[in-house]
Amino acid sequence: MKRRYVLAPQAACDLVQIWRYLKTESGEETADRVESFIRAKFAYLSEFPGGGHWRRDLTSANVRFLSVYSYLIVYRETKPLQIVAILHGSRDVAKILKKRV
Repeated sequence: MKRRYVLAPQAACDLVQIWRYLKTESGEETADRVESFIRAKFAYLSEFPGGGHWRRDLTSANVRFLSVYSYLIVYRETKPLQIVAILHGSRDVAKILKKRV
């Protein structure tokens, strides 16, 4: 079976940090539910990579964004799809992406 998407190492860390934060703040059930929903969006994007949008106000890099809850999934339309980051929208996304893309 082909891999439909890959997580960049830092994106994998983002997802772990989100889960840990949510577990502490809202409980394990909520953390599991949000992680599952985010992962479902990875699968959706691998099928429909144009589902996200450009954010030229945040980066000129060739990446798209999809909002999930208060997070932004940042990805490249490659085969397999590459998830670059999963960031909370209140963070300085432009600054973080300068280091990653």
